[in-house]
Amino acid sequence: MSNQTIFIIMGITMAAMVVIGIAYYILAKKMQKSEYKRIQKLQQGTKSEKYSSEVIYQKLYLTYSKIPFLKKYVLKLRRRLEILNIDDEYVTRRDTAKIITKALVILLPLVMITIFLTKSNFLLMFILLMFELFMIDILIEGSVDKKDDSLLVQQIDFFSEIRHAYHEFNMVEEAIYQVSQDDEKEVSRQGEKIYEILISDDPETELEKYYDVAPNNFLKEFAGLSYLTKEFGDRKVDGASLYLKNVDNITQEMQIEILKRDKLNYVFRSLSLISIAPVLLLEPLKNWAVSNFSFVKNWYYGKSGMIVQILILIITFVSYILVRKLKDNGSTNINTKNTQNPWQEKVYKNKFVKKIVDLFLPKDGTKEYKRIQDLLKEVASPLKIEWIYVNRIGIAIITFFASLFIFMYLHQVSIEYQYTEPTTSYNLIGGMTAKDEAKAIEVTKIHNIFLDMFRGKLDTEVKDIEKALTRSKYYKDADSQEIKENAEKIYEKLKIVNSEYMQWFEFLLAFVFMIIGYMAQIWILRFQSKMRQLEMEDEVMQFQTIILMLMRIERVNVEIILEWLERYSNIFKGQITRCVNNYEAGAWEALEELKNEISYMPLIRIVESMQAAVEKIPIKDAFDELDSEREYYRDKRKESNERLISKKGLIGKVIGFAPMVCLFVGYLIIPLVFIGLTSMSDSFNAMSSSKF
Repeated sequence: MSNQTIFIIMGITMAAMVVIGIAYYILAKKMQKSEYKRIQKLQQGTKSEKYSSEVIYQKLYLTYSKIPFLKKYVLKLRRRLEILNIDDEYVTRRDTAKIITKALVILLPLVMITIFLTKSNFLLMFILLMFELFMIDILIEGSVDKKDDSLLVQQIDFFSEIRHAYHEFNMVEEAIYQVSQDDEKEVSRQGEKIYEILISDDPETELEKYYDVAPNNFLKEFAGLSYLTKEFGDRKVDGASLYLKNVDNITQEMQIEILKRDKLNYVFRSLSLISIAPVLLLEPLKNWAVSNFSFVKNWYYGKSGMIVQILILIITFVSYILVRKLKDNGSTNINTKNTQNPWQEKVYKNKFVKKIVDLFLPKDGTKEYKRIQDLLKEVASPLKIEWIYVNRIGIAIITFFASLFIFMYLHQVSIEYQYTEPTTSYNLIGGMTAKDEAKAIEVTKIHNIFLDMFRGKLDTEVKDIEKALTRSKYYKDADSQEIKENAEKIYEKLKIVNSEYMQWFEFLLAFVFMIIGYMAQIWILRFQSKMRQLEMEDEVMQFQTIILMLMRIERVNVEIILEWLERYSNIFKGQITRCVNNYEAGAWEALEELKNEISYMPLIRIVESMQAAVEKIPIKDAFDELDSEREYYRDKRKESNERLISKKGLIGKVIGFAPMVCLFVGYLIIPLVFIGLTSMSDSFNAMSSSKF
């Protein structure tokens, strides 16, 4: 090909590229001005990559929902997230899958580490794995709590924007609608729901439904306040809108609650981990002690060490539960357990089980029945008494058989140790070389033959073993002294092996543990009740805030105030509910009965003011002191929360550190000191006797 032809081809190619470039530029200009650009903008944000995280989480949700074990956690988690997300199925599924995935990412490595560390101790492995399955429930609860706290923080800005919108529109429903247009915030969904309630045909009924599913009391208060303002109108108090003043009161309450939660989270942030840590340190600590102090090997691998291990596991389990109960007590979280038809109800419907449970169930009207019923009310438990007794009997039966299994396992551990322990006269304070250990293991194998020969023969004596050793091929060249020493060692092992069987006192202990298991749930309920009593002052101060919001609204009476207090009460819910139910029969008498049922003086003063408002003076005059001393009560509320957090923190530290103290004192220091001193004493005695 000539140079001229090459230049022609290159020229044509360059010209074609220029033409294509010009055509692309002209076409792009036209597309920018055409309808195409608008369609392109509309499509932005609607397309999703094939493997985007959103799509993956939706697919994971469907997968988790089909797995039998995870399905329970998915359904439980959904109930909490449905409340936060208000009918948004896509977001609910996405958040559910996110939290479950996070829990599995933490749990699966932990399970593998546990199996690796406890592969030689199947009992400890089983208990730890069960314990970690319990932990996944706590991880899920904690993740939802974070979303709940995030919603509470968003409400601060939401209510601030409500103020500006209300000034602009001067209509409650329009202000809420305007502020709720931000779809990216969870609180906007709540605002849209409240707006739909206010413009519905039957807002009262819809409002009652919302009260049952609202994520926290502050949104309930805001919804109820907005409804009252829409129905009865707003008014000016000291030149300012009463509605906006009440919104400010709710905002201040939220700020106090956020600070309280933040401080509680800070105080309890590490306690849960500290209370769990001992169960993960049992095996590493045992291996370290045995490798550095060989004289404690017999204790750690024997029955005594196993008993201390089990006790530490039980203490850890109880401490962990109490720490969680202590931190979560008084929370505004919604109870998402299935209270309509739980497994206890299904079990109780069985005729045979019902007959057994009814034998233990106290009769209606008895002192015991009323005591348990009052205890359930004090802790605001959704459980029925029948379900409580199903739990108690079930825990008692499981505890009894678990105790028997553990006793049998301990016997087996002790027997197994006699068959595997290297047999030597080596000084326990020292260590053994690999050669010495191999010889000791060989001696143990020979001893095991004679152990099997005499095992179960309780009348065996040392001379019987000596005769067997003399006739055996293993000791045909041994002298009488060597035969005597080995016979005595075999006899000591034989006594231990023959004594390791279930004895009467172990059945008695299992029965005692069964009683403890039977009482455990009642003790936990009492613990919750004691902890909730610390929150009495906080709840009464919330009542004062609610009364401050209602007292100046037109047409509000004592009955409406009682209904609001019942709706937001927790500790005093049972007493206030009875008062509301009896109110129609006689207002004064119902309030007098309420006053007699409670012993907390600040609440008694509120009830006395209600009695005055029923017959003598207007509501705003009856509670005038609350308005005049508002700043004092607010400061007192903050100081009360500080004391509450301080008390809970102190109790939590005592409970949370108890397993760690038991681990280092009971499982490390005491065995090392006691066995070390005993071994040294035996060694000195042996040395002294050898001199003479």
